[in-house]
Amino acid sequence: MPPFDYSPPPYTGPSASEILQKRKDYLSPSMFTFYKNPVHVVDGKMQYLFDEQGRRYLDGFGGIATVCCGHCHPDVVEAVINQTKRLQHSTILYLHHAIAEFAEALAKKLPGDLNVVFFTNSGTEANELAMMMARLYTGCHDIISIRNAYHGNAAGTMGVTAQSNWKFNVIQSGVHHALNPDQYRGDFGSDGEKYAKDVQNLIDFGTSGRVGGFIAEAIQGVGGILELAPGYLPAAYSSVRKAGGLCIADEVQSGFARTGSNFWGFENQGVVPDIVTMAKGIGNGIPIGAVVTTPEIAQVLTRSSYFNTFGGNPVCTAGAHAVLKVLEKEKLQENALVVGSYLKQRLASLQDKYEIIGDVRGRGLMLGVELVTDRQLKTPAKAETVHVMDQMKELGVLIGKGGFYGNVFRITPPLCFTKEDADFLVDAMDYTMSKM
Repeated sequence: MPPFDYSPPPYTGPSASEILQKRKDYLSPSMFTFYKNPVHVVDGKMQYLFDEQGRRYLDGFGGIATVCCGHCHPDVVEAVINQTKRLQHSTILYLHHAIAEFAEALAKKLPGDLNVVFFTNSGTEANELAMMMARLYTGCHDIISIRNAYHGNAAGTMGVTAQSNWKFNVIQSGVHHALNPDQYRGDFGSDGEKYAKDVQNLIDFGTSGRVGGFIAEAIQGVGGILELAPGYLPAAYSSVRKAGGLCIADEVQSGFARTGSNFWGFENQGVVPDIVTMAKGIGNGIPIGAVVTTPEIAQVLTRSSYFNTFGGNPVCTAGAHAVLKVLEKEKLQENALVVGSYLKQRLASLQDKYEIIGDVRGRGLMLGVELVTDRQLKTPAKAETVHVMDQMKELGVLIGKGGFYGNVFRITPPLCFTKEDADFLVDAMDYTMSKM
């Protein structure tokens, strides 16, 4: 593992086994963990995590694509502490500089007239608000999303989420799921325009001919780091707008410089949405999300009263503004591009070496490695995925997994990841696969 000049203070709290028992006794049974022996994380610094024994791990998951500028980055910690000491919470009914200054800085990172910001507490909440605004603005209830997508787990967002793994049998009305422009498993390969014809078909044969909106991730995160086929969003946006709908870009995972080539994932498809939602990387772990739209669309929320008790509170906005400053000061978008491209190239070399690797994909530091037992049939290697993850943890590397079949490694580390870190991650994966 690359050298790192930090040692965490001794941990004196409850053991991993005690915590597991408390989770069993007092927390929801729906909560699950990675690994046969779950890692007990007690400390973090930049791209590294530490367990109760002080052992260091390379964080290749970033708290599910959330930690962007590094664990406990000193600038972010300082901003949060200073604001907490001064004023922890008031209400947006009063004035405070933190929310206004961060909204201004955030708006400057978006194209066109996307300059009105609504702060929320999470990505789910941001997507719920975006969908409601689209329906109010257009007067249409129908929303189109893409199969295999994940947009949240509340009532409305569960509707546009399109994986049975993440859905419950509750009322989810007015939602239509278009064919997924999956470049690995899809029928049309990388021809985005062919996939987009299904959006027009849904409008013609599943709606009144008018729709409220269309929501999509530029790179499906939970769905297995699937980048939409080139040309898909321009064609899909065209059909939706002709039907009177608004286009929503879900940037919860792909936003905030993670793709390297651009600050926002949708920019890689050359489109400008009507509404952009974000969370995760916006706060580097601070619970904050946002919806950004145009002044005209924003007016729909003045028809009644819209309020959010914690959205835009002083501590979260001060911390998130510090995150944005760090991204720019330390040129982490450029780093995501350079290191991400290097890491993807090294992972591709493993694909040449091991038949079990069916696909290496993604952009910047949002990468996926899909494991299959048969490259022709693309049979998901579910058990093997779990095994490799477990063994890599033992070697000191933490990565995530996702995809509908649970057979895709999700590699979404903090954007301060280095080439040396990339080498260590790939070497650990190489070693593990060589022993299978």
